[in-house]
Amino acid sequence: MERGNQTWDLEFVLLGLSSQPGTQKGLFVLFLLMYLVTLAGNILIMLVIRRDPRLHTPMYYFLSHLSFLDMCYTTTIIPQMLTNFLAQCKTISFVGCMAQMYISLSLGGIEFILLAVMAYDRYMAICHPLRYNIVMSQRFCMQMAVGCWLSGFLNGLLQTVFTLNLPFCGMKIINHFGCEVLAVQQLACSSTFIGDAVMLVAGVLILLTPFFLVLVSYVYILSTILQIHSAEGRRKAFSTCTAHLTVVTLCYGTAIFAYLRPRSYYSPRQGKTVSLFYCVITPMLNPVIYSLRNQEVKGALVKVIGGKDKKKAVFCF
Repeated sequence: MERGNQTWDLEFVLLGLSSQPGTQKGLFVLFLLMYLVTLAGNILIMLVIRRDPRLHTPMYYFLSHLSFLDMCYTTTIIPQMLTNFLAQCKTISFVGCMAQMYISLSLGGIEFILLAVMAYDRYMAICHPLRYNIVMSQRFCMQMAVGCWLSGFLNGLLQTVFTLNLPFCGMKIINHFGCEVLAVQQLACSSTFIGDAVMLVAGVLILLTPFFLVLVSYVYILSTILQIHSAEGRRKAFSTCTAHLTVVTLCYGTAIFAYLRPRSYYSPRQGKTVSLFYCVITPMLNPVIYSLRNQEVKGALVKVIGGKDKKKAVFCF
């Protein structure tokens, strides 16, 4: 058992996705390309939103936060993966592991809350259009964005502090490609009952509560859309929500499956598969979903790339 200052000198070994040298080289190329696509796609989304005044609205203000968040999230995980694909010794220090865990837990929590805020924005825009510009003011949007970031970092801090205090003994081998909280806690040589309770509370507050708010928002949104007499009006109203609904399904679905199952059902293989989905694939797909399913973003992409003049926007950040 490791205690005191000895714990801070620990090193963990990350098993990663494969132990075959040939496979690891192929995975290195694959994940490097995915990382570059993720960075390029999210940078492009943020650039388009910044340069086109017609996208200076609350909806796209929160989307720019989501794009920045996805870039940070993948940067927390993928560079370590790429290094380990080519390294003989796939170690990570205890401090580095805890830092990676804290940042990834924080950013994941921020995303769950941010998606709920984006659902509220769509609720106000569709169900209360006359009050939209009054309620969704610049100040209010900034306050909600700050609240998302603070709540996420607090969640990450609480779960990481508990993990820091666990005693680790025996083999320090993490059966994962990163310092994922469930995989790390599997190495503890004491009861993780308190950790399970902390994770359950965090799951309810950071994951299930925002998900419930998203569901409630869309119940009202769908009810309002169905009352629109024009088929074209219904199509236009719902088209502003389809991209967000797709991202919500991908993000909440994988996270609920990963974190809200009983600990006895945890499988390292399933854990790595699910983690790959929400750490790597979803951040890469988000820019594609928002650009292909959103006419305003597609139009802005064409105009920004073509260098055409833009109209003045009413709402600016």
